[in-house]
Amino acid sequence: MTAETAQRWASTLDSVVVYAQGAVCRRRARVGVPPDGRVRVTGLPRSLDADSLRARALHRPGVRVTEARVEVEAEPLDAGTPHAARSEFERLRDACAAARGRRDRQLRLIEEISALHPVPPPRRREDPHRRTPADAWLELADFVDERLTGLHARLVELEEELRGLEHELGIAADRLARASSDAPSAHVQTTVCAVLTLDVTGAGDVQGEPELELELEYGVPGAVWVPAYRLTHRQGDGTGRLVLRASVAQRTGADWSGVRIGLATADLRRRTDLPRLRSIRIGRRQPDPAPSGWREPPPGLAGLFTGYDAAGPRPAAAAGAVAAGALPVRAGAADDFASGPVPPPPPPPAPQAYGGGPAAFPAPGGTAGPPAETFGGGLPAPAQPVQARPAGRPRTAGRAFAAPAAPAPAAPGRGAPPPSPGAPAAPGQAAPSPAATVAPPAGPPQPSGTELDYAALVLSGPDDQGSRRGRLFPDTPFDPVAADHRRRAEAVSALALPDHAVRPRESAGSFDHRFDAAARADIPSDGTWHTITVAEIPVGLRTEYLCVPSVEQTVHATLVISNATDQALLAGPVEITVDDDFLVTAALPTLAPGGVRRVGLGPAEGIRVTRRTHLLESTAGLRNNTTVLDHRVHVELANRLARPVTVEVRERVPVTSDPDVRIEERADWTAPEEGAGPEHHTPGTRVWRVDLPAGGTAALDGGYEIRIPAGKALVGGNRRS
Repeated sequence: MTAETAQRWASTLDSVVVYAQGAVCRRRARVGVPPDGRVRVTGLPRSLDADSLRARALHRPGVRVTEARVEVEAEPLDAGTPHAARSEFERLRDACAAARGRRDRQLRLIEEISALHPVPPPRRREDPHRRTPADAWLELADFVDERLTGLHARLVELEEELRGLEHELGIAADRLARASSDAPSAHVQTTVCAVLTLDVTGAGDVQGEPELELELEYGVPGAVWVPAYRLTHRQGDGTGRLVLRASVAQRTGADWSGVRIGLATADLRRRTDLPRLRSIRIGRRQPDPAPSGWREPPPGLAGLFTGYDAAGPRPAAAAGAVAAGALPVRAGAADDFASGPVPPPPPPPAPQAYGGGPAAFPAPGGTAGPPAETFGGGLPAPAQPVQARPAGRPRTAGRAFAAPAAPAPAAPGRGAPPPSPGAPAAPGQAAPSPAATVAPPAGPPQPSGTELDYAALVLSGPDDQGSRRGRLFPDTPFDPVAADHRRRAEAVSALALPDHAVRPRESAGSFDHRFDAAARADIPSDGTWHTITVAEIPVGLRTEYLCVPSVEQTVHATLVISNATDQALLAGPVEITVDDDFLVTAALPTLAPGGVRRVGLGPAEGIRVTRRTHLLESTAGLRNNTTVLDHRVHVELANRLARPVTVEVRERVPVTSDPDVRIEERADWTAPEEGAGPEHHTPGTRVWRVDLPAGGTAALDGGYEIRIPAGKALVGGNRRS
């Protein structure tokens, strides 16, 4: 049984972990155990990363998944199942074009009627003067005026109809753009399947349990999230309820219905492999160890094609059939979008053979991998069994051999095979340019993960180039439809953030955190923000009132939040509700475990503050050689609230590093302790703490003296408040 005839089994999306960009999805499927162990699981999105597919059997020890492969199929849609949003958009577009055509015809008719005017016949020199038929001129003017009145009235109706259709067309276009991408295109339905190979030899008798549960894990782009909060607090209570929410947007091509949501701040595309530290030796140079899965190619490959070359050229018809059949048919090529025609795929790069220089193969994700070399000579160890490999051309069974030491001789009737890179030019031929000749790298080749994916290697046939035939090369066909899906999915990362929102990768800093939602959620694949509830976090709260009357005579209410949990709170918007009344939406800063931060609630209108200053300048000392600047500060507070409050009044005392300047304080204020509060204080800050009863008042008096030499003055003048 081949992959094309394997039995199909549906899958259900169970959980999703959304990272800073991208997501990891897990699907589950209950499948039967076929005799040959080949099953096909459907339901995967078109934008998935084929190299990230993993599969495993659940609750069945001894059952292993030895191979996982992604295959794409396309089939035409039935005429009776159109896309509702796209059909409405196309209908309104045609109606709008028809209305615009009627409006344009009306404008042309008005232009023709407006051009009607009397034209007198030409008059010869010998003809006498004729009287102008004024009545005919007036009748023509009345006709034109009456006709234009009717035409303009009809034009107003047509323009109003066109304006309404354009408005409806704009709404339909917006709905189509915001519609879920978990729907087939206009004419073609694409099905993405995972073809799995099961090994049930170690499971004993599987006939008693005809079904087993499989879990598929894969990564998809096009998913982002930002944190948000809702804080409920009651005055006088030292605790509060902080509900962590998340705004999630995804356009992965599959609707997330009833799935468990996890939120992580990590970068899904960062490297996870450990660095390899090589030793530094002093002595004779030792060759680098050969990478795993590669061995030295044996000689003698040219002799395999000697008889084929001696048989002469193939017939033109057969050659054309082979050339046409050699191109792999891309599944889902007709899966087009309304955004425009898909550009033709670029020609694949021509990798070089072993010994002829490196060739860069496109690595998964669109980045170029390390220099690729040809493999062969023996069967290497199998790759990871659950590593997914994109489907390509049929694999050729048998042992793959490497390049010979010398190129094969030209057969009679056939052109000479192209010289291998790095070989000397034949007599009578132009030598290749230095730019076109690539020197082979020193030491053994360093294959990338693409070349070590043995199931994706394709054995080149005898009709390929002389440096390729008989050797294994990675089969990485370019799929423009999949690239378009990924481009549309990754556009979600450019969405405008909500107010006060911060991307989790920026607010998390050097650490990564994960939050799991308590309940399942539904998030459609429409590329817009959807808010879900994640969890409830207990926090410590207390309300403080701050006032800096020297800057602004207003008392501000602040909420001091302390995080007593072992999980950090990321920066984001927080909706604060006090005594069941919504108060304000503020920006919550990043709160580490055990951290304390202050969130402003705005001015407290029920508390009044007044500040007055007085400056007295005098002289002192022997011969009046010292100028004394006596600053006095008077602050009055009035509490109009129905509850007692504690107000912190902040003043600032000047500081100096000049030994000739002395500052003497005369007040009962105190200097704040550094490190005791959630913020850093400016040098010279002084604090009053006043307890005001309901309806009570308080007066604060303070001051300081500045003593400077009589021949000096303060910058900006001595008399300042």
